[in-house]
Amino acid sequence: MTRGYENTTDRYLARLRRIEGQVRGLQRMVSEGDYCIDILTQMSAVQSALDSVAIGLLEDHMNHCVVKAAKESDEAGREKIEEATKAIARLIKS
Repeated sequence: MTRGYENTTDRYLARLRRIEGQVRGLQRMVSEGDYCIDILTQMSAVQSALDSVAIGLLEDHMNHCVVKAAKESDEAGREKIEEATKAIARLIKS
């Protein structure tokens, strides 16, 4: 089974590694007692980066998995759309 992000896996992994580095930076900032607003600013940057990855994965999912399912049958397409809608709802809540 292929995934919608198969062609962009390396890009996502590189982005996630950068985010991991940002989170380590946040840990360092907290342990060193940096200014609260500076830490919150960096947290906002991490959240924005995670949101960007999530949107990219969602777009890949829609363009690959949902389109493929819709071509198979209306029911399969509706199931994938429902699945994507639930994923979007979870992203909005966080």
